[in-house]
Amino acid sequence: MNVRIGVIRSQKEIEVEMAPDTDLRLMKKAISKGLASGDMLWLTDSRGREVGVPAASVAYVELDPSSASRSIGFGG
Repeated sequence: MNVRIGVIRSQKEIEVEMAPDTDLRLMKKAISKGLASGDMLWLTDSRGREVGVPAASVAYVELDPSSASRSIGFGG
């Protein structure tokens, strides 16, 4: 699953690749809680890196659960 975060006054998005087994419902709750706190939205990516965005700077959050099932390459 990929999480894309739009940042106010920035043309670029922050994209965080989550672990393949990330639960969509739990992710929504965690994001809502982080934004409601008004402090920082913290996410841990599939490699264990932590990404923090000030909640006041978040313009939008997009969850793409289908990105986990995409494969790149040839063969089958």
